[in-house]
Amino acid sequence: MTGADHWTLSGNAKRHTGYWADEFTAPYQAFTEAGFEVVVATPGGVKPPVDLGSLAPAANGGEKGAEEVSEIIKNAAPLDNPIALGDAKLADYAAVFYPGGHGPMEDLAVNKDSAALLVETLDSGKPLALVCHGPAAILATAENGPSPFAGYRLTAFSDAEERLGGLADQAKWLLEDRLIELGADYQCGAPFEPFVQADRNLHTGQNPASAAPLAAAVLDAL
Repeated sequence: MTGADHWTLSGNAKRHTGYWADEFTAPYQAFTEAGFEVVVATPGGVKPPVDLGSLAPAANGGEKGAEEVSEIIKNAAPLDNPIALGDAKLADYAAVFYPGGHGPMEDLAVNKDSAALLVETLDSGKPLALVCHGPAAILATAENGPSPFAGYRLTAFSDAEERLGGLADQAKWLLEDRLIELGADYQCGAPFEPFVQADRNLHTGQNPASAAPLAAAVLDAL
C-alpha cells in the first residue's frame, strides 16, 4: 500500500490523498472472511494514510456505507502495524494485492522495493492483483530497462475517469498513458463501472467499483 499522503500535481501543487478506502476494505473483508491473514506493507513501514474523500458518504453509497467503511478501517489491525515493503518475503504469502488511490502515483510508481516484489510475484505464478491507481507501481519495474509487465493485458484507472474526476488537466502524467508507453496491453471498460482483467497470474481492476470483483478473482485463483 501507499505511504504517501499527497500527490504532486503540475506546478508542484500538492493534493491530499492516500489509499482509496474501499479498495482496501472490500478486499480485506473478502480475504479475512475466507480465512486468510492480511499483512500490510508500505514504503518504510509507515502507516498508510487514507484519502479523506474516500470516506465521504458520496463515495460509499450514502451514510450507512461510509460508516461501515470507516468502521472496517478502524478495526483493521494490519493498518496500524505495517511492515516495510523491503522486508516483505514473498514466500510468506499466498498472494499480493495493491489497493489504489492517488497515493501510489506519488511513491509506489518509483519505489524499488515495490518493483522487486512485483517482479518476483509475477515470476512466481502466485496471484498478483492491482486495482485503480495501484498499477502505477508497475511503472517502477521499467526503471532499468524493459518491464517484465510489457505485453501483459491489464487495466487501471483510465484517462477518461481522470478527466471526469477533474484532475487530468492538473496531473503531471496519466496512468493509462504511462502503462501503454511501458508496453502493456491496456484495456478499459465504461467509466466507474466494474472492469477486471486477468492475464496469466496478473489480475487488475480499473477503478474502486472493481475492488471487490478483483478480490473475488484472486480468491478463485487461490
